[in-house]
Amino acid sequence: MVDVDVLALGPDLTLTVELALAGLTVGSAAALSGIGLVICYRATGVLNLAQGAQAMATAYLLRELVVVRHWPTGLALAFCLLFAAPALGVLLEWLVFRPLQRRGAGPAETMVATLGVFVLLIGIVVLIWGTTPIAGAPAAVGTAPIELPGGFSVRADTVAALAAIAVLCLAVTVTTRFTRFGLQLRAVVDNRPLAELAGVDADRVSATGWAFGSFTAGLVGVVLAPSLLLDPYGLPLLVMETMAVAVAARLRSLPVAVATGLALGIAQSELTRLRPGGELLPLVQAVQANLFVIALLATALLAGDRISGGRGAASPAPAIRADGGTGGTGGISGTGIAARAACALLLLLPFGFRSDDLRAALAVPALALILLSVVVVTGYGGQVSLGQAGYAGLGALGTALLMSGRIPGIPALPAVPALLLAVLATAPLGLLTGWPAIRRRGLALALVTFAVGMAMSRFVFQQPYATAGLTLDRPVLLDGDRAYYAAELVLLAAGLLLVRNLHRGRLGRALTAVRDHEPGAVAAGVDVPRLKLLAFMAGAGLAALGGGLLGLAGRAFDAAAFDPVLGLVWFAAVVVVGADSAVGAVLAAALLIGLDAGTAPGVSAVAVGALAMALGRMPGGLAGVLTRVSRGVAAPTGPAAGPAAGAPAGEVGLTPAGHRVRARIARRASESRP
Repeated sequence: MVDVDVLALGPDLTLTVELALAGLTVGSAAALSGIGLVICYRATGVLNLAQGAQAMATAYLLRELVVVRHWPTGLALAFCLLFAAPALGVLLEWLVFRPLQRRGAGPAETMVATLGVFVLLIGIVVLIWGTTPIAGAPAAVGTAPIELPGGFSVRADTVAALAAIAVLCLAVTVTTRFTRFGLQLRAVVDNRPLAELAGVDADRVSATGWAFGSFTAGLVGVVLAPSLLLDPYGLPLLVMETMAVAVAARLRSLPVAVATGLALGIAQSELTRLRPGGELLPLVQAVQANLFVIALLATALLAGDRISGGRGAASPAPAIRADGGTGGTGGISGTGIAARAACALLLLLPFGFRSDDLRAALAVPALALILLSVVVVTGYGGQVSLGQAGYAGLGALGTALLMSGRIPGIPALPAVPALLLAVLATAPLGLLTGWPAIRRRGLALALVTFAVGMAMSRFVFQQPYATAGLTLDRPVLLDGDRAYYAAELVLLAAGLLLVRNLHRGRLGRALTAVRDHEPGAVAAGVDVPRLKLLAFMAGAGLAALGGGLLGLAGRAFDAAAFDPVLGLVWFAAVVVVGADSAVGAVLAAALLIGLDAGTAPGVSAVAVGALAMALGRMPGGLAGVLTRVSRGVAAPTGPAAGPAAGAPAGEVGLTPAGHRVRARIARRASESRP
């Protein structure tokens, strides 16, 4: 009886071990990603959201050198990992993050800068290599199996990755604990200004951290690329999923990061054994393929505010104001009639376009509504949300489901009722990100919203059980592109009016108070949780309306149109133009659509990424530049440039007359001193 039981368990145990060894391939890449994120954060105080794009760019460069230009694999690998990737990290630290550090920028601006790097690298790759997935990425050490005792085998590149993990962990431990540089690193981590006073070159320490982080990002790309198709969108998202490893380690512990990465990789492989029958199979397969997404959402929710966008950031940096500070009600609209006139002109120009050009312009009003949702949530409410693309996709999918009669108990509806009902149904779903926002801020909230948006994409938009057999077409009266574009403009005008009313009056003042100083708003009796939920629900409704219009414009539901990467591009574009500007959202939509339609795909991403990276030198984005030019105010350059750009500390909110009175008082006080 015992022998029979052992024989019966033998094949099952064998399969368990084989799956565990197979899972080490993804697990080791996730562990390497976690090591890079943790070390970069410990050295710089920045969670590198651009690591996925850096990994993707390195993988593309390696393939270009080996497959296209016929470099020896060893030489190309050494060039990419030991020179190109670290040089990129040093360049980013010097051009992007050092100015932000010296200006005392908050976590929101730093996060947007990392997103700018992410978007810029994706745009450059799209411009050079296109969007079509490419096969044939070279393997660093080959994938031939290595035989293990017991008849098991493991891939050679997996063994190399595990060896790299061990070497990196040992090198980091020895460096941080037993060298002078490690002492300087700990000093900078604990108190950068004090370390600089003690003679520590904090810039060199930060540059080293960025070089190491970029090196590990390149290593992750090299490890993952041979088993995947090179995709400018898919590979960066795959690496971003591994951010769960660093979050689980609280951005501090290397052993926890390594253990979590390996455990998730093995667990994802083991889950492939589950094969339930019936309708559960697609859902279980989605869970198996997206375990890291679930882990990211869970770790971000559990971590709460124990992770932040920068050391000492106890609260989020509110929405970036048009004058370069935080708070306020400026935006591009504050520069006067010219911005509104330019906006109206851009929206009316497509009526004179030819049919092909007009068809491309149909996306502008729809995207403007989606970007308005970012303005409401981030610009007015002060809550960072990276998942608005998910709500836009829900609006499009809900419209298609209602038009197709796929909702039980509801017959197939015409386009207009289906769109309105989809918007009404999606708005309450804003609680998915609004509820975590009650107790989370800054980077913690950004990770939660991004994970929610990615989960919508992976578990809903990309699943046949939700998207197969859909009908999505325009009403008969709006079948022509010009008539449909006119209807879009009417809905956009309604959205702008709604946002204007939301921003003004008592409710608008309460939202501004919550955004500018949440503890002060609580002390003043403002119902902060209710306002946060209201902002997220309004944002979800606007995004759903824009997404539904986008789907009707294309006459089909396209999951790629609501890719989480596009959501990051949209968020960065709004902040670059002016996060608290409704007019700026419309101009940003025209910029994104017009650049790609008039030039080549990827140009808009390059432009947005470059501008987002330049936030360290142009606080408040384009709106801030225009506002300061109109007021004749220089851009702030030091840490004191915070609440009101161009105004010294203690002079926040003073009018020009107030500045003159204050200067006269100071002059008289100095003259009266003995």
